[in-house]
Amino acid sequence: MLHLSRWADTVAELGRLRIEATLENLEVAAEFVQRHADRFGLGAKKWVGLALTFEEAFVNICHYAYPGGGGEVELACGAEGDAFVVELADEGVAFDVAAVPAPDTTADIMDRPPGGLGILFIRRFSDEMRYRRDEGRNILHIIMRKDCGVDG
Repeated sequence: MLHLSRWADTVAELGRLRIEATLENLEVAAEFVQRHADRFGLGAKKWVGLALTFEEAFVNICHYAYPGGGGEVELACGAEGDAFVVELADEGVAFDVAAVPAPDTTADIMDRPPGGLGILFIRRFSDEMRYRRDEGRNILHIIMRKDCGVDG
C-alpha cells in the first residue's frame, strides 16, 4: 500500500499502479504518470521536467533497488492544490536519493567519478523532491507545481 495519504491528508489520489521493477515496464509506468499529469492539468514544459525526473528515478529502482532481481515498484499520482505529486515506492535496498551529495560539475569530465548526474537531473527538473524510508520501503515523492499563467 502506498503512503500518499500518510504523507499529507490534503493529497487527493488520482491513481496507483504496481508493476515489476524492470526497464521493460518503463513505458507503461511513464504513460501512467503522463495520463494523470494531463488529467491534473500539468503544462507541457512541466511535463518535460517530470518525464526526465520520473524516468531517472524509475530506472534507478530497476538497476539498484533489487540486486538479485524480482522486485516491484508502486506508483501513485496525487494532487495537492497546485502541486502534482508522483510517488515511487519500493522494498529494495535503502537509498536516500536526497542525501546524495551533488556532483562536482565544474571538474573536467575525465576527472569526475562516474554517476551522480541522474540525481542532479531529479533535483534540477523537479520543483521539490522528498524521500523517506518507512517500514522497509524507499518512498520518493517528485513534486511539480503548476505555474499560473504560463504553460509550464
